[in-house]
Amino acid sequence: MEHLFLVLLYLCSMFSSHFAAYDSVMNRQNDRRNLFAERGCCKRQSNFVYIGQDISGSPVSVDVGLCRSHCGIPQRINSYNQALPALAKHSSMLDILKNKKLRERVPDPHPSSGSEPSCPQESTCQPTKVGIERVLLFQGIQEVEVIEDCQCSLTPHDCIRMPFLKTFFPDTPFESTVDVGKCSSPKTSTGLLCSPTKFDTVVVESPNGAEIVQTVENCEMKENCYRISYLEYYYEVAYNSNGIKEERLKEIDVGRCLGGCSSGSHCLLRDSRNRDHCIVWAEGSGSGCVPQDYETHTFRSRNGHIRSVFAIKTCKCQM
Repeated sequence: MEHLFLVLLYLCSMFSSHFAAYDSVMNRQNDRRNLFAERGCCKRQSNFVYIGQDISGSPVSVDVGLCRSHCGIPQRINSYNQALPALAKHSSMLDILKNKKLRERVPDPHPSSGSEPSCPQESTCQPTKVGIERVLLFQGIQEVEVIEDCQCSLTPHDCIRMPFLKTFFPDTPFESTVDVGKCSSPKTSTGLLCSPTKFDTVVVESPNGAEIVQTVENCEMKENCYRISYLEYYYEVAYNSNGIKEERLKEIDVGRCLGGCSSGSHCLLRDSRNRDHCIVWAEGSGSGCVPQDYETHTFRSRNGHIRSVFAIKTCKCQM
């Protein structure tokens, strides 16, 4: 009888330990799911892009990266890694476009039910840090933006300036990170876009001296093609009421046209995953946003000559 009691006691303790282990595993899984539900799943994925030929004539592909919001799924071999190095053997742009169509027919894998959750609601998977790599090509030095890190970021409902870090001269003694800024992308049905309207500059040290980097300071809702303020200063000579010659500083807002127009697009090859990213441009490419109306500012310069400066009043899409 005593032996039977000991056996029952052993079985009870064994089942208790198993249930405790099971509860521990389930709690860890629930904590893990809660953690991903809170932080979201946003990872950098390799994305090789062909950028041209080096000085030896060999094709050059750079892993510029891609932010994907679904994780825990098999990573597809990037189509650029296989297709684009072969572009060097293409004899015409028509071959490149045909190759692009073939790549676009390959569907992206859908996240499985067992994959980790994506970004929380009202958040998107976006790059948080970008490195600027300089590649020596046959045509000269080309700067390539390479995504270094991604995370789930809230999508603001308003048009605001957001931080955006760029690292210049990475892995060198001159490495420096600058918040160049970017404009948010609020959802709107007005057809307006959140676009930069004010800029500033930052000086960074480079192996060949100081370089100027443009940063975004302010954003506003604008049309696709819009005018921004751009100031220029001149010395103007004039005579006051007493007939005395005076020299003063003249400020003229000559303006600049920014934005893009579909009619003026010269993009021949776009990224199949990001239609806003153009890979191959036609020669003489431009945004198609050009000045429409001008005004003339006339004044007498220091040397006594009459000088005229044109200023942009409005911009339009070039047809």
